[in-house]
Amino acid sequence: MHLGLIGGIGPAATAYYYRQLVASHMRAERRLKLTIAHADLSELLQNLRADARHAQGQVFGAMAHRLRAAGADVVAITSMAGHFCVREFASVSPIPVVDALDAIRRELMRRAVRTIGVLGTEAAMTSNLFGGLQGFDVRVPAGEMLKRTDREYLAMAREGHATGAQRSFFYSAGQALQEAGAEIVLLAGTDLFLVFDGHDCGVATLDCATVHVDALTTVSTSDAST
Repeated sequence: MHLGLIGGIGPAATAYYYRQLVASHMRAERRLKLTIAHADLSELLQNLRADARHAQGQVFGAMAHRLRAAGADVVAITSMAGHFCVREFASVSPIPVVDALDAIRRELMRRAVRTIGVLGTEAAMTSNLFGGLQGFDVRVPAGEMLKRTDREYLAMAREGHATGAQRSFFYSAGQALQEAGAEIVLLAGTDLFLVFDGHDCGVATLDCATVHVDALTTVSTSDAST
């Protein structure tokens, strides 16, 4: 199975997906077939803020056509924020879309958790991760903390690295969600691996990007022809 990834939103997140997919395929002793198309972060953020789902879905759809021409059998967006238009994208994509939202919901149900904290962009937090968390009790940062979480996340995504101050901020935000009753905190922004990966913040977290990579690996390695 040839995987097509829509990347560049941001570059560090794309690199994370790439490294994780290489590692998972090595563990499975399977060859990775992969093509990455580069999307524009500024365009995505403009459409995200305007809730221009159809417009961004069309952008992703055009990229999926290029990925199919390169041999891709399925396509995925390497950005949780990019999933705000995943349904619109899936309706125009010429190849199946491996949707992170479906994979996240299945994993939460498997873990039998009901109260969930969410960290990521403002849109991801206030939309119950774009409607994929219906039926769960969702907690997000309150008041100015919501706006600051969005600002700090986007600044980190653009730069592709986390400062010590940003790491401390996100740890505090996660702890506040835990104190508000969250059983687990969703890292609902791919670039949050820059903060949490390899670190113990004292809060139970679920990295949405890792869940998505696992789903992509399952799709890829279950194909007997690879």
